[in-house]
Amino acid sequence: MTYLAIDFGGGSGRVVAGTITTEGGKKQLTMQLVHRFQNRQVRLGEHVYWDFPALFEDMKTGLRKAAQLGLKVSGIAVDTWGVDFGLIDRNGDLIGNPVCYRDARTQGMADEFFADTDRTAHYSVNGTQVMEINTLFQLLSLKKANSPQLQIADKMLFTPDLFSYFLTGEANTEYTIASTSEMLNATTRDWDWELIDRLELPRHLFCPIVMPGTVRGKLRKDIAEETGLGEVDVIAVGSHDTASAVAAVPAKDDESPVAFISSGTWSLLGVELNEPILTEEARRAEFTNEGGIGGKITFLQNITGLWFLQRLMAEWKEEGDEQQYDTLLAAAAEAEIKTVIPVDTKEFQNPKSMQAAICDYCAEHALEVPQSKGATTRVVLQSLAAKYAEATAHLNSMLPKPIQKLHIIGGGSQNKLLNRLTEEALGVPVEAGPVEATAIGNILCQALAKGEVKSVAEMRKIEI
Repeated sequence: MTYLAIDFGGGSGRVVAGTITTEGGKKQLTMQLVHRFQNRQVRLGEHVYWDFPALFEDMKTGLRKAAQLGLKVSGIAVDTWGVDFGLIDRNGDLIGNPVCYRDARTQGMADEFFADTDRTAHYSVNGTQVMEINTLFQLLSLKKANSPQLQIADKMLFTPDLFSYFLTGEANTEYTIASTSEMLNATTRDWDWELIDRLELPRHLFCPIVMPGTVRGKLRKDIAEETGLGEVDVIAVGSHDTASAVAAVPAKDDESPVAFISSGTWSLLGVELNEPILTEEARRAEFTNEGGIGGKITFLQNITGLWFLQRLMAEWKEEGDEQQYDTLLAAAAEAEIKTVIPVDTKEFQNPKSMQAAICDYCAEHALEVPQSKGATTRVVLQSLAAKYAEATAHLNSMLPKPIQKLHIIGGGSQNKLLNRLTEEALGVPVEAGPVEATAIGNILCQALAKGEVKSVAEMRKIEI
């Protein structure tokens, strides 16, 4: 059977085909890139949006290409970033393009919410790291603005749910993506209805929750005919890309708990657990309990990741001094500078110039200011490694025993310098890869839904 993983990231999207074969008693996954396309944030008027119709059309192009290749597709599944959503009216139509989490509409909303909400009690239910980008604060910003969109909305669908809805016509919410909202009860794995009612948000906005490894619906007839794929199951996987990536960690049976960093624009550092940790210590350490595949909890901390370096390289390119990644990392490896900056502080959240923000912060705090691009890169990478070490120390204090190995997965796992600095900072072995963890986890979870794979443990034994 062949499965199509549709993986949307902040900068690009892709359609990847995966087929599992068995040879000599061992299962192996073969993957093929079918289509890649650009994603971007669009500023229009006062807000920053995702161009959903264009992305949907790009996705359909990928489906058509899969049919043209003669692939016999048994399943399709979508994964994306977290927290963002679209609103559907009672006719089933999209009410405007989804707003991007980097939009300014949520500024100050967390402080307003917690002015009359106890932080400890709130965390003890949903166990979510408080970030102003979270769905909770996006909805509250709409409510505060008396948004007409919110008033006419019938359903709220997170980004992967929105794609799946327009593929199938079925409105449901996948568990792992719902867990990014700060509106899910981490223990019951259902909506925090008490919170929803207290905020006077209409219950009808919140769709039934489906678990990863289940079928969401069939391709709509018009899309089945337009793409040439015919009737195909659309499957719920770990539709928050982190959940799919973690499911692809090549952990051994004796690794308990499985520890990981999903490294990309964001760094998601954590472990896989059976039950959430909802303590005050976890809240103060800013850990979040997100949903995982196979009934697991991915207990993790969201850390600003290689977005730092992405911003710097884009800035240098605009200045006419484009840098090649390998050359830049080689220069960073040779740079002799010890400066460490707090990567998650507000000065670095979305500055006009990341280079200037780093230099200004160093000057204002009596730190050595980097004088070259290689030195700036070294500061960023060793600061990320220091943050990983700090987060891991907090994590270890909440676990029965400290982690013994760390898996770095995703695109950032190719950064050998960051891997080395992380290993040195943490003092435990670091294992890098797979790079394509999200697509792998997406495909294997589809195979789980179709019975070709029996468990997450079996998924992790499949050769790539």
